[in-house]
Amino acid sequence: MHRPLHAILASTLILFAAVTPARPADGEPAYDARLSTYNYPYEVRTFDFESQGQPLEMIYMDVAPAGTGNGRTVLLLHGKNFSGAYWADTVAELSGLGYRVIAPDQIGFGKSTKPEHYQFTFHALAANTKALLDELDVDRVDVVGHSMGGMLATRFALMYETSTDRLILVNPIGFFDWKLEVPYQTVDDWYQSELRKTPEGVKKYMTQSYFDGVWKDAYQPLVDLQQGWIRGEDYGRIAWNSALTYDMIFTQPVLYEFDQLEAPTLLIVGQRDKTALGKPLVSEEVAKKMGDYSTLDALAAEAIPNAKLVELEGIGHIPQFEAWHDYIAALTEFLATSR
Repeated sequence: MHRPLHAILASTLILFAAVTPARPADGEPAYDARLSTYNYPYEVRTFDFESQGQPLEMIYMDVAPAGTGNGRTVLLLHGKNFSGAYWADTVAELSGLGYRVIAPDQIGFGKSTKPEHYQFTFHALAANTKALLDELDVDRVDVVGHSMGGMLATRFALMYETSTDRLILVNPIGFFDWKLEVPYQTVDDWYQSELRKTPEGVKKYMTQSYFDGVWKDAYQPLVDLQQGWIRGEDYGRIAWNSALTYDMIFTQPVLYEFDQLEAPTLLIVGQRDKTALGKPLVSEEVAKKMGDYSTLDALAAEAIPNAKLVELEGIGHIPQFEAWHDYIAALTEFLATSR
């Protein structure tokens, strides 16, 4: 016998309420679902819209260019474990060079709405982002996407070719189709996995996966958000949205459409990166082969018709933190080139 939708949603809400947050120590922040006490580097604004039969709020930063500006707009798309806030240095550099910079939090992330139910697709997130740009009367953008944001940036460029001047992918996780190696996990599986996370575990994961076991104080902002959510009363809702977006990443690869990209494309890729979905679900032998960015990036550059590849030796998943000068030099040089 099938359960009615309202009963399923009700049971899901009970799950949200039943989560016991990690007890924060003195001075350790605990954040609600909308990060109401978490400060962003620039003023945040709200884009109100409706999607899938419900009102939603997309929070974004819209930073004006220095001086008279150059008439160009850069759109920054964050990764899965992050929000628009971690683009702070990139925003400062680009706005200082005369670009208008827009950095949204996608629905389900950062300060934006965390829906109780939503069919997450990269198509939907791209459409939401395009609706924001339309609201702001922005016709053309240079699109920068990091990690999961690279998959979204690719989808945006495919859907809105005439609105995309240039495409920059920074260690995107879209170089591989995880379904080829990793057994399928249900949304409930992902949800239970998220609930088992701890603040200490988040830092350990980022240290090992992103920074080759070497932690620096400069990386702390990257873990603050996730750790604060785990300590907060709304973590059940956060974990549920995270599970839904894991399913989106797993089931909606973009690499098969790389050959259809028309915008000039820059790949900035840290060569030490081994980030991959589902490593704990495969054998050790298979896990070692997954997420080999030093091989996958060249294949992607070959597949994309008008691509340039910048490889950063000895750098991991987040070049904008680990190798700022090399990253920003590659980014600004590419943005300055004419089409």
